[in-house]
Amino acid sequence: MTQSAMPDVQSSFDPRNIEIDRVGIKAIKHPLTIVDGDHRQATIAECELTVALPADKKGTHMSRFVALLNAEPLVLSLATLPDWTRRMAELLHAQTADVLFAMPFFVEKSAPVSGQKALMDYQLSLSAHLDDQGQIETQLELVVPVTSLCPCSKEISSYGAHNQRSHVTVTARVTDASLSIVDLIGKIEDQGSCALWGLLKRPDEKYITEYAFDHPKFVEDMIRDVAGTLADYPGIDGYRVTVENFESIHNHSAWAVIDRLGS
Repeated sequence: MTQSAMPDVQSSFDPRNIEIDRVGIKAIKHPLTIVDGDHRQATIAECELTVALPADKKGTHMSRFVALLNAEPLVLSLATLPDWTRRMAELLHAQTADVLFAMPFFVEKSAPVSGQKALMDYQLSLSAHLDDQGQIETQLELVVPVTSLCPCSKEISSYGAHNQRSHVTVTARVTDASLSIVDLIGKIEDQGSCALWGLLKRPDEKYITEYAFDHPKFVEDMIRDVAGTLADYPGIDGYRVTVENFESIHNHSAWAVIDRLGS
């Protein structure tokens, strides 16, 4: 039997008459190049690609998702993601579609005193939703690690204060594709007690220790400062922030959420 003569089971009629909101593939890893202004890097993304399936169709064509990923070298940015999503929807003959690419994102940072350069890694996700009116909503999510130092510990102690690493997770609806991911990371880092670096010498450690001591923040302080930064941030219309402090004196985390993303 030739390929053209093989039955197309997925396109056959389904009598149950139940539409499927999203169907496709997830947890598939694929290399890509992420472009952010002049910042360009190769990385590997974990992808989730789905479309809506009409009530009368038995299935979607799963192989087409993989074929699209491999059609050409994958280069993505906030500007190109909507077009890629539309291409996927057209290939699957779908009215609505969703894509998600989650990947490590690296920024070269210079240590605050020594100037030693090293890569710092962050977790970045880019996603897009194509609705049945042909409109696309683009979102990004960043996980930014910072240092937090406890104001209460500093206040009640004769010397020192407990501090810990914290994760600031920002999900934002993007309305301007020229938004700089690197710049946004820097603005988020500024809201911690101190930023983190990949490589530090002793003068840098002294600087960080003392800087964090001079900028103590509860989880409540940090999340409010991040939210205040995002509220009027150019190119962002709606956001959700979570902050998790991995407490150094407890076996649990301190956690806070501010959700201004809406539906």
